[in-house]
Amino acid sequence: MAKTKIELYTEIQEKLPQIYEECEQAADEIGIPEEYRGEMGATGAVSGMPGLLRDDVAEYMHEMGREVVSNSELSYEIRMLVKEVYGDEYDAAPVNTCEAALYLCHDVFNTPPFTGRGDKYRSRYIAPYERHVHHQAGYGRPFPPKYKDLLADRGVTAGEFGFYGKRLENLDVVLVPLEGAEYNVHGIKNHPTPLLMDVDAEASMEVIKEHAERHASNLTGFASLGYDTPGYGYGDTDGDGNPMLAKKIGELADSYNVPYITDNAWGIPFVGTDPREINSTVMTYSMDKAAGAPTSGLIVGKEEEMVQIRRAMGMHGERAGTTKSYGKSAYVTLDPGKEALTGQIAALKALRDNPEVVTDPVDKTYDITVEAFESLPSELMDGIEITKSYNSGAVEVNYQHTWDDGTGIPIFSIEDFYSDAPFKNALKRMGVIPTILYDGNIFLSPGLGTIDESGDLHEEKMRYAVKAVVKTLEIFAKHAGAIEDPVAAD
Repeated sequence: MAKTKIELYTEIQEKLPQIYEECEQAADEIGIPEEYRGEMGATGAVSGMPGLLRDDVAEYMHEMGREVVSNSELSYEIRMLVKEVYGDEYDAAPVNTCEAALYLCHDVFNTPPFTGRGDKYRSRYIAPYERHVHHQAGYGRPFPPKYKDLLADRGVTAGEFGFYGKRLENLDVVLVPLEGAEYNVHGIKNHPTPLLMDVDAEASMEVIKEHAERHASNLTGFASLGYDTPGYGYGDTDGDGNPMLAKKIGELADSYNVPYITDNAWGIPFVGTDPREINSTVMTYSMDKAAGAPTSGLIVGKEEEMVQIRRAMGMHGERAGTTKSYGKSAYVTLDPGKEALTGQIAALKALRDNPEVVTDPVDKTYDITVEAFESLPSELMDGIEITKSYNSGAVEVNYQHTWDDGTGIPIFSIEDFYSDAPFKNALKRMGVIPTILYDGNIFLSPGLGTIDESGDLHEEKMRYAVKAVVKTLEIFAKHAGAIEDPVAAD
């Protein structure tokens, strides 16, 4: 009788000391130089570990740090850069993080007003049940109630000071499972893992429309990710490569005259998903992940709605009495500060004038990844799909389909990732800063020690980092019984 998944993960947990020891030995077999260990990662930036700044960004920040210039002038320049690329119908507001941007957008667009007579009504926004729901779908009380405890073990703190504490007043979120997706339970911390390779955009939209009609009287908006890869459920694209699921959500939001908030944290302005093409009302970015800026966030959106965003930030008030206002308002706590503003300007100019600074390293990383994964046994490679994403400045590796004919490469839940994550710990043993690796999906990107000061890829380091990821997957697959152990076979 085949093992149940819970038996498999129990066995994996018991074998972790042996697995980690094999990973340490594998680092020597791969030949990772001692001076590289702990100084490189297979993902360009993760939360708490920002990517390294290029010289052009760092030098501009240093130069402007000695200039007498107001934040209103710097914010104005960011607005003009966005308008130059996306058109005068779009505007921008810089903030200190992407999560701050999401909080701001949900409070501005989705919560009921609290001034005036009478009781406040409840409002609802709709979000597909996809990855990272603790971000874009974490600001309301879940509906239906079966999802009420979905985020209980996510992050590092539970309860009122954890993700639940982000919920905004009188706001609900309707979670809609996607057609073609699987929500199987995996991981040592057993939780549903969204497996999204086979999402059917058209069929999913029919279900989302049904939910919109059902909740129309309370509906204030829609929210989703802004990614463009099949592992995130956005494999269906139009002729120009725009994700159909996002595009259709934008059209539906427009028909209800409510905003569509697009969380493109791991996206790149000007180079990646175009908010105009998917009818996004506002798109939020984590500018330090793939865009090359220092730690900060950016909101880009339609000019009409951005008036409200900028009012909430104090960037549209009468403090200065001009279109360049930069004052104090409800969300002054989200102010990014001068250094972040100057860094964003430098990064946005580079993306406008020289997009190859991010696309070339992605092209090279893709080639390195394809080559490295060819070393895996064919029974695993048949279930692996490798995709290039300029939007995220990354290469996506998805291994969901290694489970099609039985046990595949172990899939760890995001709850595992945030706790005592096996893949993360294994990569640390190999001297590689851990990558984004859970739900059967991996993001590989340049940035953490794998690009030089000019932004060029350090190919040797990236090759070692990707080989470490491949070897880690192979070791876990062997212990799960997904491939034959050559030692045991002898």
